[in-house]
Amino acid sequence: MKSDSSTSAALLRGLGGPLRSSEPVRAAPARAPAVDLLEEAADLLVVHLDFRAALETCERAWQSLANHTLAEESAGTFLEVKCSLCVVGIQALAEMDRWQEVLSWVLQYYQVPEKLPPKVLELCILLYSKMQEPGAVLDVVGAWLQDQANQDLPEYGALAEFHVQRVLLPLGRLSEAEELVVGSAAFGEAQRLDILQAIDTARQQQEQEHSGSEEAPKPNREASPSSLPFLYKLAQLFRWIRKAASSHLYQLCICD
Repeated sequence: MKSDSSTSAALLRGLGGPLRSSEPVRAAPARAPAVDLLEEAADLLVVHLDFRAALETCERAWQSLANHTLAEESAGTFLEVKCSLCVVGIQALAEMDRWQEVLSWVLQYYQVPEKLPPKVLELCILLYSKMQEPGAVLDVVGAWLQDQANQDLPEYGALAEFHVQRVLLPLGRLSEAEELVVGSAAFGEAQRLDILQAIDTARQQQEQEHSGSEEAPKPNREASPSSLPFLYKLAQLFRWIRKAASSHLYQLCICD
């Protein structure tokens, strides 16, 4: 793990634009403090497993972003740094079993759901659906999908399908899911048919469960040992978020 983290740290240092030997020293702009803090937060998270310190470092970086215009940084890098700070912060909160705070923590920096980056929104959907609380992101994802600017993003179709599969279907909001799939041009014909079939299957199951509950009471399962499967799913979720964070940081920082 340490060698991988060292590689990630080296890649993160590439955000500052390393000088080539042929370039004059005066050509190198000063790195923004938030970039250094992002590198520090990633190191605390991955190498030292100090999740609290990683979260606090992310918050310091956000404050730095709020206090500086970062004129020397490109707009794309600025947005990527903000997104990466969220990815690290989400993982840190999840590792500390503070996953309930993730959505409010992210929104305090982006203010409105419509401005959330697709990667951050995807992680939020995954986290809350895995923790069997998909309703927590229902309004946020709905607002994001309705925003006209977001509908032009290449990630829109995948996130709309993710919302249907992970949020609307588990909540039993089948008509809403159907309306989204039929009314959106983001879905290809084959993709639309597959999702509509999944909605129809969910509707049939819903009807069967409803009729079955009227015929006989459901067995009491409160006594069955459920803690181990829950912890297993939680561990799987943390591994997925860690992998997503590492992949995102790697793609963000490419050294020449």
